[in-house]
Amino acid sequence: MSKAATQIIGVASGKGGVGKTTISINLAVKLASLGKKVMIFDADLGLANAQLALGIRAPYNFSHVMSGEKRLSEVIIDGPSGVKLVPGASGIQRMASLNKQETAGIIQAFSDIDEELDYLIVDVAAGLSDAVMAFMSACQYRIVVLKNEPYSIADAYGTVKVMMQEHKLDRILLVPNGVESQKEGERLFTSINSVIQNFLGGQVKYLHSITADEMVVRSIKASQPMVTYAPNCVGSRDFTALAKKVMQLESDIPMSGNIQFFVERVAAQMATRG
Repeated sequence: MSKAATQIIGVASGKGGVGKTTISINLAVKLASLGKKVMIFDADLGLANAQLALGIRAPYNFSHVMSGEKRLSEVIIDGPSGVKLVPGASGIQRMASLNKQETAGIIQAFSDIDEELDYLIVDVAAGLSDAVMAFMSACQYRIVVLKNEPYSIADAYGTVKVMMQEHKLDRILLVPNGVESQKEGERLFTSINSVIQNFLGGQVKYLHSITADEMVVRSIKASQPMVTYAPNCVGSRDFTALAKKVMQLESDIPMSGNIQFFVERVAAQMATRG
């Protein structure tokens, strides 16, 4: 029986505070609850909030992999609905500004994983660092999270511009977060996509919006994903719709679609950038 292709999806934002990790966590847990095998790589290595959002404690993290104390398979922990988490190294300053060699070393560690996965969700740091772009370049799809606020729209546009013009990336998907309605999210997408078409000569695609919901804050305080904390709330229903949209995305991996795809792509990015 041949391995199924693993979809590698990066989740980014221009700056922090727009709900990037919340999107990553709830999307991953919802995909898992729909029967998919999902792993989150907490690549926001300076903050590493994913384990807090999942309500789980990691005895080891990526710093132990970097130091050679642990193999990657030894730091992976289980989260809600069977989601697996590769924990980042919260509070370790050096991890927030990895150089290319260190980033390549981290990615190479993924060759240690031989599990079959349907999805690898890569929750990258906010901003446009080399490490962020290396990770995003290695993904098949890139989700950019934004809010309907001037600073967030400008940051999202800047992120898309760097991805398109400097790194020649496509398959960029927008997820408006914290909007009042799906229509507001759709209008926001239409507006920013028009600017992208006019000034960058490309276009992004719309996935689904996440409606503002007080359960987001409550679930964060409870250290639980909203989709398990309040499965019937409006926001959770939006995540169900988002997960189903993600499941409709096509895989472009020909044959061996596992974690090696991610490793090879990042290695190629590192080689290109010297």
